[in-house]
Amino acid sequence: MKIIVVSDTHGMMKEFIDEVKTMEKVDLIIHLGDYVEDGLAIEKFTGIKTMIVKGNGDFFHTEYNEDEILDIKDKRILITHGHKYDVRYGIEKLLYRGEEVKADLILYGHTHVSTFFEESGIIVMNPGSPSMPRGFNRRKTFGIIEIGQKIDIRIIELN
Repeated sequence: MKIIVVSDTHGMMKEFIDEVKTMEKVDLIIHLGDYVEDGLAIEKFTGIKTMIVKGNGDFFHTEYNEDEILDIKDKRILITHGHKYDVRYGIEKLLYRGEEVKADLILYGHTHVSTFFEESGIIVMNPGSPSMPRGFNRRKTFGIIEIGQKIDIRIIELN
């Protein structure tokens, strides 16, 4: 199963949508918040089912949760924007939550900086931002996850 992960589009998603439209078979897009409206537009313009959680910029969207747990191909995935776990100051709270729910994979955003690593047997990924990157390199990014027997992760840079 091929999943695209995106976060922190903040109303600027045209370049990301154009890139997704060029990709082969994508089964799901996960939008990690900031902004919910963008997740809805991504689904509309790509025709790909999009799972959405709300971020700190989505306060009034009470119809969406801040966290979701997905079970895909025997892998448990915790998805969240990350703000309620203070991810700008470390990921300890987020890892603790991942351990609580027995996650194999944690996806979060909020920092606008892409990263992925494994900690305590849990794979952790932040796809960064395709529109408002932060960090040293300031590269526009999103993530791709392929779930089979194992979980493969890539960070994709937009030109």
